[in-house]
This record gives sequence, structure tokens and C-alpha cells, in this order.
Amino acid sequence: MSAEAVRFLHSMAQSISTMALYRDGHPARERTVDQSYEALQRLRELDVTPRFSFLGGEVVYQNQGLNEMKDWDWAARLAGAGVERLEMSSDVLREEYEEFLEMVLARLTFAAVDLTDTATARPERRSSIKFGTIGVKGMTPEQRPDASITATLGYTLQEEAEAVRWLHQEVEDGATLPLLEAEAIVRSLSVAMHSDSQMIIPLLQLKEFDQYTTTHSTNVAVLAMALAEYLELGPKDVRNYGVAGLLHDLGKVRVPKEILVKPGKLTEQERDVMRLHPEDGARIILQREMRLDLAATVAYEHHIVLNGTGYPHLHYPRKCHHASHLVHICDFYDALRTNRPYRAAWESEKVLTYIENGIGREFEETAASAFIKMMREWGARSVVVDEQTEIKVEGSATPPAPEPPPQTGSGAGTV
Repeated sequence: MSAEAVRFLHSMAQSISTMALYRDGHPARERTVDQSYEALQRLRELDVTPRFSFLGGEVVYQNQGLNEMKDWDWAARLAGAGVERLEMSSDVLREEYEEFLEMVLARLTFAAVDLTDTATARPERRSSIKFGTIGVKGMTPEQRPDASITATLGYTLQEEAEAVRWLHQEVEDGATLPLLEAEAIVRSLSVAMHSDSQMIIPLLQLKEFDQYTTTHSTNVAVLAMALAEYLELGPKDVRNYGVAGLLHDLGKVRVPKEILVKPGKLTEQERDVMRLHPEDGARIILQREMRLDLAATVAYEHHIVLNGTGYPHLHYPRKCHHASHLVHICDFYDALRTNRPYRAAWESEKVLTYIENGIGREFEETAASAFIKMMREWGARSVVVDEQTEIKVEGSATPPAPEPPPQTGSGAGTV
């Protein structure tokens, strides 16, 4: 099957190259499209719904890397054109396939092509060919904003949030943890953070309460990467901390939804269920992807507090990983900065003052002090993105009098 997948990819690349040389209707152009479509048909005889991911120099077919396509230069070219994931359903017609190839060609040469005119000149495409950034499952071209070609996509964070929702659903359904998608989401968030003249901290605004876990995971990943950069960690560590932040609450896919989205105070029995999510998260990650040992550690430790409280309870007290301390603070900050049914969001300075007062008791000193300095220095770079893609720059707030956060649990701060 992989051999047919490789043949199809080569034929697709050859078709796009030929289409760039010949006008519409030219025999050479028609012939190469026919040959590529036939290659697709042969692949579909073995695999009804072929699915590819293009990540840097790696090509993934279904969930397996194609070693024979290692460093295939078209992988990077397709990803650069906004085709990081490609899925063909069983009813792709030859005309639809040719339109898709034309669209890819236009994106590859978008500097010389008016994409708006190209899009409006053709009838609406069917959804039998799906493509987009890695992790955005089932998204058709019409569902993607035109700005997807540029780095400013990150300002909306809409696709990243959809990708996180899909990732959580895949895990909840029992599928393998999609590591490539998790890493791609983090890279996309990094692009959003660095797409301006100076680094920004784009945070997603909660739209609906039942999407809190998705929104929160995205924001913690952004804050963790920002803090790792502020601490001058290397690019690899920054990405790893971002993935750890993204997956820190993965265990909540095992929490019944009626508990997870309960707007009021949890019962003690419900709290016990909720408090299992760090252990469940670490177990899920290690069972599915051994390379994510740091993310598993953070998932397990992010609710452990310096003074011995928190959960899970350690029978033999020990120091937590530095990444866990870092993510714990980012988790705490975003939780209290978010409006919840049972309380209003705290102002940024109010949360920072609480963290400052808890250094050495609730929060590890190095990570907490750096986070406070970062947010006070870079506060103007923090942007809150709503569903209309408007960007609101937070000003400096007058420090309010500190008050204790809600009790830990649902209906409470950093559950």
C-alpha cells in the first residue's frame, strides 16, 4: 500500500509541475492529470480514504512515516502552501482533482496570482478533498480563511483551537495520540507569537464554557513557550514546554462531561474524580507516545504544590520537574484570567500579586519570579483574540488588593 502511496505523491507533484508549464487544455497537461488521477484510483483500491501529512521533510501516510519520502522537497512546498494535511474521500471526481491541483499551483505561486479572483471564478468545490494545517480534521478550502497563507493566521487561533478539539476527541475515542498534530499546533502558535516586529502573547478568549479545556490548553501552551523564551531556553526546549503545556490537561478526556462542565461547586465525590486527571493524562501520553516523557511528567505534576498540598499525593515527597513548575504557574494564571460561570475573571495584576505572595509556598521561586517579571514587562504584548478576530491589547491595570483564589476543584481556579 505504501508503494502506491509513494507513486501517487510523485505523480501529483509531476502534475503540478507540468500544469505550471502548459495552459489549460493542453494535451501534456491533460495527460499528466489523467495519469495522476489514475494513480489515485489505484491507491484507493487499497485504501478508500488516503490521508497524508506533510511536516517539514517528513511525509506521513495514515499514521506511518514514509521512509522512502524522507526529505522529499515537495513536502515542505506543500506545507508552505497551506497543505499540511491532505485527505481524499472515496468519491473524488477527476474534475475535482484537477481543481485541487490548480489550487495548489496557485498557492505555490500566490505572489503572482490573484487568489481572490481565482476562488470566485470557479464554482464551489465539494468537500471530497480536504486539506489544511495539520490537526484541522475535515476542514475544506472554503472553511479556511484567506489569510491562511500568511503568518497572521495565528492572530485568530481559530484553526489551532479546532485542532486541539480534534486531538482531544481522537484520544477520547481511543485512537493513538497524534504527536505530529500536537507538534504542529505548537509550531503554529509559535508563528503567531513571532509574526509581528516583536514577540506577542496571543491568548484565546473563551467563547463557550464547554470549550474551556480547549481554550485553556491553547493558552497554557502559549504562556509556557513565552516564559521558556523569557528564561532564554533553547528552541527545542521552548517547543517541548509548549507541547507539555498543550497536553497538561489531557487526562480530562476521561472525566465525565457532566462533571467537567458543571457550573456550580463539585461534590466531594466529583472532586475525587476530577483529581484523577493528572494521573490519567500521564498514563495516556506514555501509553501512546514514549517520546513525550516530559509532557507526561508535566501532566502528572502540574497540580502538585510546593507546600505538600495539591494532587496527586506523593507518598515520598520529591522535587517536581522545572517544566512542571513553569506550566503550573501558566495554568494557574490563565485559569484565573478566564471568566467562569461561578466567578468573573481576575485582572492580570491581581493574579500576579497572588502568585508573588505565594512564592516559596505555592509556587517555585525561579519560575514564578520570571513569570511575574515577564508579564509586567511584556504585558502590552498580551493580546486577547475574540471570534471576530479583533485584537485587544491589554493595558496596565492598577494593582487591586489581593484576595485568595477560589478553592481548587471544578468551579474553582486551576482544576
